[in-house]
Amino acid sequence: MIRATLSEVAAWCGAELQGTPAGAEPDIAGVSIDSRSIGAGQLFVPIAGERFDGHDYIETAASAGAAAALWQRGRALPSETGLPLLLVDDTLAALQRLAASYLASWKPKVVGVTGSNGKTTTKDLIFSALATVYRTAKTEGNFNNHIGLPLTILRADRDTEVLVLEMGMSAFGEISLLSRIARPDIAVITNIGESHLEHLGSRRGIAQAKLEIAEGLKDGGTLIYNGDEPLLREELAALALPPGALGTITFGESEACDLRALDIATDAECATFIASRGVDADAPDGDAGAPGSTDREGEALAARFAVPIPGRHNAVNALAAIAVARRLGVADADIARGLAEAKLTGMRIERVQAKNGALVLNDAYNASPASVRAAIALVAQLRGYRRKWLVLGDMLELGPDEAAYHAAIGRELSRGQADGLLAYGPRSAHTAEAASQAMPSGTVRHFTDKNELADALLTLVEPDDLVLVKASRGMRLEEIVRRLAAGKEEGR
Repeated sequence: MIRATLSEVAAWCGAELQGTPAGAEPDIAGVSIDSRSIGAGQLFVPIAGERFDGHDYIETAASAGAAAALWQRGRALPSETGLPLLLVDDTLAALQRLAASYLASWKPKVVGVTGSNGKTTTKDLIFSALATVYRTAKTEGNFNNHIGLPLTILRADRDTEVLVLEMGMSAFGEISLLSRIARPDIAVITNIGESHLEHLGSRRGIAQAKLEIAEGLKDGGTLIYNGDEPLLREELAALALPPGALGTITFGESEACDLRALDIATDAECATFIASRGVDADAPDGDAGAPGSTDREGEALAARFAVPIPGRHNAVNALAAIAVARRLGVADADIARGLAEAKLTGMRIERVQAKNGALVLNDAYNASPASVRAAIALVAQLRGYRRKWLVLGDMLELGPDEAAYHAAIGRELSRGQADGLLAYGPRSAHTAEAASQAMPSGTVRHFTDKNELADALLTLVEPDDLVLVKASRGMRLEEIVRRLAAGKEEGR
């Protein structure tokens, strides 16, 4: 975590010191925006939100042992707290400036990761590949926005060699801000989906917003992006960057990509694949090479990897991690070991055993049309289960065409991917209606009550079955997963 003198912190965030205590200047060891969990010696940063104002809790922070606090100019100064105050025009902007200055003071390599789907999984895989060689830190939980990213930076120790930062967004300008704070050496865009269409208008708008990550790239930095997405190629070309402003590496499944995933195989526990470099001019007949083959410098043309998470799309996500790690000089053997041992953030195709023995794939953290299709495709590929059940909740922030997107998912269920669909939420009524016309009679049900859905599922699911649970975060379908894990006896 950040460790600095009060004067250093003031200089880094452009603050005016008020009420410096007599005697030795206090040191700052850490930063917190929550007075309920602040630790002794930390800097308290009061954030003013729509429904709360951290300035109201300065006394609580002082009682908990805070060493100092930021304070917005123009507000009445608190009395009797005894805390030194750092006066700033905007406490949030000062937090962001402090994070950028702290990061610049020791200059680790920074990897920024964004994308419509898979950015958290990709961030975890990048971390795991790099941690085999480097002292590495990463974004934890959902700390990927204009508050979470600065806090992640300020929680990193100065001996961190590589910092992997996830960057989330819902509107134009947000990724630009995060990128300019972090100043990444390497930026990754996993893909372009339909999330946030409500705010961004079109998939092209999403591509433009994601490419804002290049705005903060250091000179000579590298952009690694999904080469199977033509919108990224088109919008990157439209930026008209000066020659040499950044290097690029593309990944995906098509021949046009610099790094391709071949021979992908998946089961309920993992995905394996060959990572192959694009067609190499030095290879005989333009062959990209078989596993173990090398180029003139001894670098592998193709190598096999495995990740402990199922799905074809996750093999592609792993390509981004391989590209980052190779760019930072990590050997393939170390990359393979790191990927195989990766610890992934929860509710991303997380394996959970139901009380009766059935397998539940908990993918309830988020959902978009692209990620739902990928999850359904995974279910279709898995073998050895008596029946397969889809539990699909609403996909949020899809804009005015949300009904059409949900119905399209239902229409695509006519190819036998699953034995039954249980849909939840007002938008998913369109999914159920379309699916009921494509799937056998009686195999599709729609629910407006989550407990009724769970009760029905507990009656239907047998020990040899497979259940996929997928929805946007706001639907909280992890509650269904908990009910399945608890079983009928424990109930609600």
